[in-house]
Amino acid sequence: MKKMKKFAALSLAAAMTIVMAGCGSSVPANSVNSVDDIEGKKIGVQLGTTGDIYASDYEGDEAGTTIERYNKGTDAVQALKQGKIDCVIIDEQPAKAFVEKNDDLKILDDVFADEEYAICIAKNNTELTEAFNQAIAELKSEGTLDSIISNYIGDDTKGKTPYTSPADADHSKGTLRMATNAAFEPYEYYDGETVTGIDVDLATAICDKLGYALEVDDMEFDSIITAVSTGKADFGAAGMTVTEDRLKNIDFTDTYTTARQVIIVRKK
Repeated sequence: MKKMKKFAALSLAAAMTIVMAGCGSSVPANSVNSVDDIEGKKIGVQLGTTGDIYASDYEGDEAGTTIERYNKGTDAVQALKQGKIDCVIIDEQPAKAFVEKNDDLKILDDVFADEEYAICIAKNNTELTEAFNQAIAELKSEGTLDSIISNYIGDDTKGKTPYTSPADADHSKGTLRMATNAAFEPYEYYDGETVTGIDVDLATAICDKLGYALEVDDMEFDSIITAVSTGKADFGAAGMTVTEDRLKNIDFTDTYTTARQVIIVRKK
């Protein structure tokens, strides 16, 4: 009887070892440790983003690099965790938010690309573009823009300087509709049922200066430029980088902050 129990225990232990090994092997070890390693790999990006644009330069190269495009950055991150792709290229601040919530992921020290964010406005709406540029310049000189960014980014000041509209803010000119993609923390994301973030606060501050109320319309990222250029939205703000391709279809305001594209990988 003791021998039978011992045999059963050994069999169970062996079976568990096989199962555990099988589970471990389902997610391959990380093979991307620098920008140089992404050639020949499966790269995850959010459709239509700057990461998508820059990563496309590698697509179809001799090394066999492939790009997997997702509607949301969250979907790309989940694919990375499941071992379906080798890395994710995305903006630094959203990357930090993802890694903070997933301790099995990390951001490489290598910077993939530097970029500047601006607000997109239809090409035929130069009056609004000029008004936005004036408002952005004033917000910069007043220190309001730095305060808005500091409320979401930075260990020392994060959460301490929320933007609130002045009590005497005049919104008599009507409403401006902002197109965004609220899956890009800390620039735009949901806090309960409300879209918040750097871009939302910045847009609110601009509207306060120009005499408008703000309406936020959440949509897929790659729909924003179309929505603005066709008049379905007055402007787009979603951590958007000015690129030559985008300038063919849309105008941009002056830049309001700098950012960079980084690479997320699995830790193990």
